[in-house]
Amino acid sequence: MPADLGKAIFLMKNINNLNNILMDVQKPGRYIGGEWNSVIKADADIYIALAYPDTYEVGMSNLALQILYETINRHSKFAAERVFAPWPDMESKLREFDIPLFTLESKRPVKECDIFGITLQHELTYTNILNMLDLAGIPLLSSQRDSSYPLVVGGGPGVLNPEPIADFFDIFVIGDAEELVLELLETQRAWKYADGNDKNELLKALAKLDSVYVPSFYPTDKQGYSSAPLNDGSYPVKKRTLTQFNSVPIPTRPVVPFIEVIHDRCMVEIMRGCTRGCRFCQAGIIYRPFRERAPNEIMAAIKDNLDSTGHNEVSLSSLSSTDYSRISSLVKDLTVELRDERVALSLPSMRTDCFSVDIASELRKIKKTGLTFAPEAGSERMRQVINKGVDEDDLMKTALTAFKQGWSRLKLYFMIGLPTETMTDVGAIAELSHKVLSMARENLSKSEYQRLSITVSVSTFVPKPHTPFQWETMISLKEIRARQNLLKEKLRHRRIKFKWHQAEVSLVEGALARGDRRLADVILSAWRLGAKFDSWDEYFSWEKWQLAFKENGLVLEEYAARKFSVTDKLPWDHIDCLIDKDWLISELEKSHDEDETMNCRNSECSQCGVCKFKGIGLEKADI
Repeated sequence: MPADLGKAIFLMKNINNLNNILMDVQKPGRYIGGEWNSVIKADADIYIALAYPDTYEVGMSNLALQILYETINRHSKFAAERVFAPWPDMESKLREFDIPLFTLESKRPVKECDIFGITLQHELTYTNILNMLDLAGIPLLSSQRDSSYPLVVGGGPGVLNPEPIADFFDIFVIGDAEELVLELLETQRAWKYADGNDKNELLKALAKLDSVYVPSFYPTDKQGYSSAPLNDGSYPVKKRTLTQFNSVPIPTRPVVPFIEVIHDRCMVEIMRGCTRGCRFCQAGIIYRPFRERAPNEIMAAIKDNLDSTGHNEVSLSSLSSTDYSRISSLVKDLTVELRDERVALSLPSMRTDCFSVDIASELRKIKKTGLTFAPEAGSERMRQVINKGVDEDDLMKTALTAFKQGWSRLKLYFMIGLPTETMTDVGAIAELSHKVLSMARENLSKSEYQRLSITVSVSTFVPKPHTPFQWETMISLKEIRARQNLLKEKLRHRRIKFKWHQAEVSLVEGALARGDRRLADVILSAWRLGAKFDSWDEYFSWEKWQLAFKENGLVLEEYAARKFSVTDKLPWDHIDCLIDKDWLISELEKSHDEDETMNCRNSECSQCGVCKFKGIGLEKADI
């Protein structure tokens, strides 16, 4: 039987089986594909399965996935199709009927694609990655895969410390992927059509690309730390940065989900990077330098996006949208365009010192969505430690402005467990939240106040690689619970809703975030014990993770709490995010002195090092 005919029969059998089981699972819309703006190509040279290792609803809300999907599918030679982690009910059916993991567009088995590209958004998806590989019929370890299997590629913020999952991946792409992914696809295409059947030759070719890390080329010591490659590959591997930000088109035809997803709206990235320098924030470091989209491009992209999707809400996406240099005029222009269409406008991750009366007034002309602010710490001292640069007066003025403009729902985000934090600092979170309520009661009418609700969301600080706090320890399970209990007691109020993260989940994240290659065996053990969907409360198992560490001679809590010296070699030292380590050390020292570092957009250069690289620097919309 010809190979193509065999594949066609195999595919048809899978589709028939799929149709028989969809009515027996929750949310079959997660698996059917065929959505508006989805792309199917029958004759591409290279097929890549773009995977997000969580549910459809979570993955379809990821802007990076949308950007890559449209970027790749613009090229006739390449085809990108999507795949997400099946929920356990669907996983059970796939295993029962022997259906391999498949893409949504063509129902192509992932195993039949050329590349399996996986977004590493956070550490708690690692067991899902193994589950997806297993469901696809792909060996879990890179060392067990020859050229008959897809190239397994990792990208996203998680690759800034890829070591805990390095054994499962063939390569990692480090940094901005819009240009790099096309170079990767073209390299694989050239290898494939040159009768490529030697996987090592493909890996050597890929290792020559800037910002590609091939972990099998980098030997590790007994601690699981990588050293310089034996032959091909650079050391360190430098992060790729998209220097001509405005030259890459904004996606305007995102796939429209059939079912409700977390962020069911038009998302347009207005800028990338941040110069604020919050010392806990990995994103603020790894996405440097600061780059902005031109306002006319943003306006045109939003119009095209709405025309192609029918969404009724627009989100101006970035790390801090109110830091966009032309935000006031952009919001005013958008309200004129969107008002008659009754399309809502939202600004996620707003800083309290930037939210002006003008912006609040413009936003309320269309539709009032909820407002979210992140003071991060309750006390002024702690905000100095983390270099937040926001004082209490900023929050009070901003909240009052929002309330007077008609907002009745406010979310406040804080962290516990930050370096040098005391229980007094923790109590200040509750005190600040109550002050916001008291201010509202004094300045609003009785009816306005009665409509008011404040959500206080508190997460546990996790030290992340490539930040000034990467050397710091993480507080213990006992300490996390003590801080949470204090806040539960102090935040009892009918107008305050208190949310917190499960302490044990945070510790697993902390252990994996700064892990070395020894943790690959731990993750494998955890998966074999049944761990999956670790960020979901109903599936997370603290006992399974503790046992997985124990089986490999390690202690989970000790791994999360370990403190590094600034002179220590770090597991991720071979990954260069273009930030000087000396600058990170100086920021760590300044945090203990409660000393502020000014925003380099508004003052002199802070000497972080990113702008020393050719072609990289601040790119503002009004330049």
